[in-house]
Amino acid sequence: MPVYPVWAEINLGAIAHNVREIRRVTAPLAKVLAVVKANGYGHGAVEVSRVALANGTDWLGVARVAEGVALREAGIEAPVLILGYSPPEQSEEVVRYRLSQTVYTYDMALALAKAAGREGARARVHVKVDTGMGRIGWVSGPATVQAILKLARIPHIEIEGIFTHFAAADTIEQEYTRTQLERFLDITAALQREGLEVPLKHAANSPALLKFPETHLDLVRAGIIIYGLYPAENFEQGQVRLRPAMSLKAKVAYIKEVPSGFNVSYGCTYTTSEPSVIATISVGYADGYSRRLSSRGEVLLHGCRAPVIGRVCMDQIMVDVSHIPGVKMGDEAVLIGSQGSEEISADEIAEKLNTINYEVVCMVNHRVHRLFP
Repeated sequence: MPVYPVWAEINLGAIAHNVREIRRVTAPLAKVLAVVKANGYGHGAVEVSRVALANGTDWLGVARVAEGVALREAGIEAPVLILGYSPPEQSEEVVRYRLSQTVYTYDMALALAKAAGREGARARVHVKVDTGMGRIGWVSGPATVQAILKLARIPHIEIEGIFTHFAAADTIEQEYTRTQLERFLDITAALQREGLEVPLKHAANSPALLKFPETHLDLVRAGIIIYGLYPAENFEQGQVRLRPAMSLKAKVAYIKEVPSGFNVSYGCTYTTSEPSVIATISVGYADGYSRRLSSRGEVLLHGCRAPVIGRVCMDQIMVDVSHIPGVKMGDEAVLIGSQGSEEISADEIAEKLNTINYEVVCMVNHRVHRLFP
């Protein structure tokens, strides 16, 4: 058993399987970009990147310059796209580390061009078009075409790609996604008529990759599905069989027997109704185990479910193990994952928190050691 009080086990075999499944259902000529931002959705960006690239991924996607730099410093040479905003002060890093940068204003491209000129290089950019997400990107329309053409004339700028992001591909409603795709293709067609052929046109995120094959274009961006989690309930066990890659585990720090009427944790929000056995587990909200799971969450011990009682603390939680014989200090508790025939999934936790599985795995922070058994 690991020496740490709390740890996450990342099954890289599951990552490899998921990437192969994604590659199998992706259009044959389309490239696959693995999104590894936020430390690979909490799974370990460097380790996930290496496995993804070895199993059919062509590109990597990050959100911040520092994330791209970390991949380069780990020896990863594959193309890396920064999907979000980078301040102009970071333009030299973008160029020096051969990162591709999302742009959606003339000034962003100009800052990159100046940095590239100083380096004697070219700045590779992907133009972002907002077709209905309401986030970053030029709003699609005739003015956008002219803005992109103007950007393309900047010295030291290489437009490597153009892309958009779908707002509702993970919902049952399908028309909005098709409308967004139509708006995007109108832009790319207009650019072609003006003589600008952009090599990589991309739109598909994880849900679109699975539901809308017409969105695959030149490249697909696979995010949550890389990690074995479906984008929404309506995707469960569809055309791809995904395997969750993360388990979150912690050790029992203490066992105590308490009488009826005993208060547990901050605020005395839980009081035992009968003599009970309480186990303290070495995980808390500082590790990413949400305080909203107070008296709502469960953990697995000896293959049985044990309820969280009282408030989740910064570094510890308490669970009732009165019904589980033989629990002792040092035993392994599972917070996400399987033990025996029982399983607590990221989706189950997300439902209790009224959130999405993306947030559940991303919340597992850097204090939690990642192990790759």
